[in-house]
Amino acid sequence: MRSDICTSPQIDAMVASVLVPVLDPASPNAVTIRNIFLIVLLISLAIFVIVVTLIVTSLVRFRSTGEALPKQALGSHTAEIFWTLQPLLIVLSLGVASTRLIYSISAAPLSQIAPTLPADIVVVGHQWWWEIQYPRSGATTANEIHVPIGKKLCVQVDSADVIHSFWLPQLGPKVDMVPGQHNFLWLEADRAGTYEGACSEFCGDQHAWMRFIVVAEPEAQYQAWLAVQAKPAQGPESTIALAGRSFVVAQTCLNCHEIRGTSAAASAGPDLTHVASRRQLGAGVMENTPETLERWLANPEAYKPGCKMPNFTMNHEQLQQVTAYLESLR
Repeated sequence: MRSDICTSPQIDAMVASVLVPVLDPASPNAVTIRNIFLIVLLISLAIFVIVVTLIVTSLVRFRSTGEALPKQALGSHTAEIFWTLQPLLIVLSLGVASTRLIYSISAAPLSQIAPTLPADIVVVGHQWWWEIQYPRSGATTANEIHVPIGKKLCVQVDSADVIHSFWLPQLGPKVDMVPGQHNFLWLEADRAGTYEGACSEFCGDQHAWMRFIVVAEPEAQYQAWLAVQAKPAQGPESTIALAGRSFVVAQTCLNCHEIRGTSAAASAGPDLTHVASRRQLGAGVMENTPETLERWLANPEAYKPGCKMPNFTMNHEQLQQVTAYLESLR
């Protein structure tokens, strides 16, 4: 495996994703999904045990010597009704339970909820990152969703390019993100924590590295975070950060990214207004630290092959300057 492609932060993130406790729900929706799963699992296990037991019993107890045909039991209406009603009742019961689950966890179209109000959160899937908008406050971030504990939020999921699928194993169901179509779900967390999500619909080269996190926190902490995220970017103060801003403005960075409070207003790439406050880079490829940010800027393609961010071939001094500027965006 090439060391320049798969680095230790990537391996750590990959291992962590494997260990997501999908059977440890942290929301009412996820509890309902877990319960349905366990019911189906137990029914399937019971059917498996019965079938295997009958097969083994037949093989051991009724092994034929080949001298005579086994007793025939054709035309038994009682047996036919019994073996037809059993699976029919099981399927109907699971169908009713699943239908109730779908209606309980899926948000109705927004026009039916509140025609004059936007969704609490809008999530837009891109190749290969997540745009997170908070319409009521004007805040925009990327790959990181914050929610208050114990509050049900209406989330609108969209796609900017191909079909993606929004999946939070511990907090809710999978919801497809289809270009030109708005889908909705309810999002609620019962306890504080950081929960991992991912795209569960193959969407291109870097589908496996299209991750995001949800941070559930107390209401006061959430409101404080949201207030900061809604503010425009602060101007850099240090000389090195000022030089980094000059470099960013002189290059084509402004053609893809938005930095609120500046002339950068593009949306092809993640909003960078408060990029330094985020916990991850590259939609889960690595943790967000000054060191990893500098490595990412040096060659994004080395860490996320196929990503649309070009390599600007910056020298060491320019890398330090741009890193210092982006680190000032908190």
